[in-house]
Amino acid sequence: MFEAKRLWWCGALALALVAGVAQAADEWETVEDEDALIKVRARTDINGKEVWAEKTVEANAYDVQTALMDSASFRLWMPYVKESRLVSSNPDGSRVAYAKLDFPVVDDRDYVISVVDEKKLTEDGQGEYVQRWKVVDGGLPERKGVVRLKHNEGTWQVTSKGENKAHIVYKFSVDPGGSVPDWLASMGQKDGVVDTLEAVEKRASKLGEERKKAKPAAPKSP
Repeated sequence: MFEAKRLWWCGALALALVAGVAQAADEWETVEDEDALIKVRARTDINGKEVWAEKTVEANAYDVQTALMDSASFRLWMPYVKESRLVSSNPDGSRVAYAKLDFPVVDDRDYVISVVDEKKLTEDGQGEYVQRWKVVDGGLPERKGVVRLKHNEGTWQVTSKGENKAHIVYKFSVDPGGSVPDWLASMGQKDGVVDTLEAVEKRASKLGEERKKAKPAAPKSP
């Protein structure tokens, strides 16, 4: 019963940001500091909030990078994502991706974003991974009964904290469009983001296991 209520309440990864109590644009409010550090602040230019989340996860930073770069697979493991695909890609690695989000109570949302990898980790986990995304037209028509997000932008920043630890900083802002109950948005600010970070950790751990199994065994000494 508790889990059902939680899923129903938090169903707002992308909708997590609708305005509640108005605050100054530069004033951050901490809404979670146990499962992750999550702060939000109001935005005056959109009908939504900006979110800043940080967490150290039990996964290799390179595997976190691999998970986040594969936008087309988000439907398989990212919370609330029911459809995802790569629309186009460029020689420099930048790409356009589409996703459709399924939430309780409110209409489905979808978006088309441009994704750029500004920095990448080396295979041994050195350096830093930085991904940035923002809404673009993408040439995809809007779908009946689905609200197209007009503002959706943010960054992922991943740094290694050891062989199987990575620190993630997740920042984003979304204008959810349409009508979203304030209580649903308020719950989503915390639970939806925590669920996303946990999903990234789980996916990266699985990719790490697969990577280790695929790695050729070292030759035995004669």
